[in-house]
Amino acid sequence: MNLVVVLHTPQDLVNIAGVVRAMKNFELRDLRLVAPLEFEPRRITGIAHGGDDLVERIALFDDLDAALADRDYIAGMTARQRAAKRNMQRPREAAADLLDAARDGSAALLLGREDKGLTNEELDRCHRIVTIPTSESYAALNLSHAFTVMAYELLVTRYEPEFKRPRRVAPLATHEDLEQMFARAEAALDAIEFFKTRNPASVMRSVREVAHRAPMDAREAGLIKAMCVEVVRYLERKGVR
Repeated sequence: MNLVVVLHTPQDLVNIAGVVRAMKNFELRDLRLVAPLEFEPRRITGIAHGGDDLVERIALFDDLDAALADRDYIAGMTARQRAAKRNMQRPREAAADLLDAARDGSAALLLGREDKGLTNEELDRCHRIVTIPTSESYAALNLSHAFTVMAYELLVTRYEPEFKRPRRVAPLATHEDLEQMFARAEAALDAIEFFKTRNPASVMRSVREVAHRAPMDAREAGLIKAMCVEVVRYLERKGVR
């Protein structure tokens, strides 16, 4: 994927490190810095732990045109609405276009300095302008935070990472599993005199609804059944029943 991240005149080394860390999180590899106010690789890796490989790949440029010279598609991020007519996008839409451009050619995601962002002249270089919706009373995001939002959208647009599967996967509870569980639950509730003036059938109907609302697997049903059995046995051991 031929996509680079370009930070134009970043002022704070901590923000550079924040971008590096987010790039590691969301599988981006190439960072370009245009005239950074400070650049100390050892300090960056001290903040962005595990980002040594990315820091080693950082390319430094003296001016923005040089950093973008080999790019044929550029998306710039800004928090401010502009008077000039622009090709505006939200991050999700922008992510899809950036990835398409990176597959077919070369692309860049451009972010400006922390205090002023990108000027109109710098945005003139961009094919698309990306704005993250935020509160009207406090619109500006921290540089690394804004980038993280965009990096997340790029990752999930490329592919939706699957949740890690549990170590032990059990089949869904069968009708018999559930009926045994309900029977043990009713016995345990009866043993602690839960029903008293309550209607047992009505209470157990509610218990059934809860269990059916979120399909249970056989291990979960077995665990609840064992808990109910132990309640009754405990009372018997203590001579309560």
